[in-house]
Amino acid sequence: MFTGVIHHIGTIIEAKQQGDLTLSIAHDFAAALSIGESIACNGACLTVVACEENNFTTQLSSETLTCTAARWGVGEKLHLERAMRLGDALDGHLVTGHVDGLAKIISVAPESGSHILSLEAPYDLAKFIAAKGSVTLDGISLTVNKVEGAQFWVNIIPHTWNMTTLGTRKMGDQVNIEVDLIARYVARLNSHS
Repeated sequence: MFTGVIHHIGTIIEAKQQGDLTLSIAHDFAAALSIGESIACNGACLTVVACEENNFTTQLSSETLTCTAARWGVGEKLHLERAMRLGDALDGHLVTGHVDGLAKIISVAPESGSHILSLEAPYDLAKFIAAKGSVTLDGISLTVNKVEGAQFWVNIIPHTWNMTTLGTRKMGDQVNIEVDLIARYVARLNSHS
């Protein structure tokens, strides 16, 4: 389980397609990772299969590659988040690291120092997105400002804009989306009432 609060950016230093896609990712964590540890990479929960002092290796299955944005090449920057531990602060919201699909950026507009992103969610995920609810984009916990059909808006404050890769995204780009876990279960319960 994760919070969607990004403190680290990693860089893919090696990518090999040998059945599954194997990535080596350089990181700046103060603490060493452990083999078997879960780590969210752009919102996708991956398992550390090897680690050294300043980089780790993970593998992406075809299912993960199908559900995520195609930004898994050498030199790509990734949002990294280590799994929560019992007693950690929940600064964002409950994030599973199970990417649901891709949202498309419709527009990026500066507003009073912040940036407003308008995105379009896949039709089957749109019902889980609510104004003032939470959504995860590329692993970042964000609050939804407004929703109209499958389109929704989020406000990116300057800190988040500068400390993540969102500032490099443009109209037409796709981002990994994970809808709110609670919304998913409420919808499931309502469908069986």
